[in-house]
Amino acid sequence: HKPTYENMRKSLEAMKDHCLNNGVTDISMPRIGCGLDRLEWDKVSSILEEVFEGTDIKITVYTL
Repeated sequence: HKPTYENMRKSLEAMKDHCLNNGVTDISMPRIGCGLDRLEWDKVSSILEEVFEGTDIKITVYTL
């Protein structure tokens, strides 16, 4: 099944909770959901910013 923006938000919320509960301060990831899953990076990026806003978690997004 392909992800939706709602599923993406829920997954990122779970990732944020995991980071906060386990002392994770840095995350590196590709442009998740935007390759074969065909989500738009602008929307995913906005969700990512909203979810992690107000935390000290540093997120690095890379493109191969």
